[in-house]
Amino acid sequence: MRECDPRIVLGLHRSRYERRILTSALDHGVDAIDTSFNYHGFSAHTALAAAGRDFLSRFRLTTKVGFFPAAGQAEHSLDPDRLQEAVEQSNRDLGRAPDLVFLHNPERSLTSSSTAAQDRLGAACAAMERATTKGLCGGWGISSWDPRPLPGLVDGTLPRPDAVMVRAGLLAGIDVLEAAEALTARWGLKPSQLWGMSPFGGSATDPLWGKLDPRVFIQDPHDGLSVVQATFRVAYSLPQVGRITVGTDNPSHLGELVDALRYEANTEQLGTYRRLLREQRDRQSL
Repeated sequence: MRECDPRIVLGLHRSRYERRILTSALDHGVDAIDTSFNYHGFSAHTALAAAGRDFLSRFRLTTKVGFFPAAGQAEHSLDPDRLQEAVEQSNRDLGRAPDLVFLHNPERSLTSSSTAAQDRLGAACAAMERATTKGLCGGWGISSWDPRPLPGLVDGTLPRPDAVMVRAGLLAGIDVLEAAEALTARWGLKPSQLWGMSPFGGSATDPLWGKLDPRVFIQDPHDGLSVVQATFRVAYSLPQVGRITVGTDNPSHLGELVDALRYEANTEQLGTYRRLLREQRDRQSL
């Protein structure tokens, strides 16, 4: 069994909730899991508990609340009472308190930068802070697929999260990268408190990754490093994050990603890449 590396979190979004992938994660030194109240048809927590209840305590466990079951679909809400009820149910279904609970995609219920939107976000953050104080979770954070609306709503009156999770990697887009950095700056968070997700933009097997070679963003020497490994390693710098949540059902793939952390990103090349992205955006806005 490898020494645990806190930079990788096993994401259980599309992944199957099988004991095999959980035990292999521990074998590869991955002792953190991320899931959500609404994944797996709102049964993710019970499925996870059933797959690994006898050793679930060996993992640092994060989950998310914000989506709720509705007639034939899921609906989003920042209602403080519903958020607390979801955290309480998460405790019951998991058989333990999560180490961290993210407020899931709050931008879905924030359609403007108005004072009312700021008040809704503030009330939701306060509910997450109360859940932490009550011992329902070890801490709380914000998980945002599109953080662009959020920096303008954050000031010193809002509770401060323990972590923020955003999209990361070569496909995240310059506006998302800059919004993520602005959001963490507004809250005064350290780089280690910023998490990344979706480093492959949805799938590591997308044909796109056969047409790009992200190894140009890795410091030499990088002999033997695959395109998938380079894509994953670069994601830690776009934006600068302390850990990345990544999903897989393949233990060997997880091992490849762990091995990728032995390499270092080329910050000069990535700086040039970001400058080109900004210039392209500016040209398109003319």
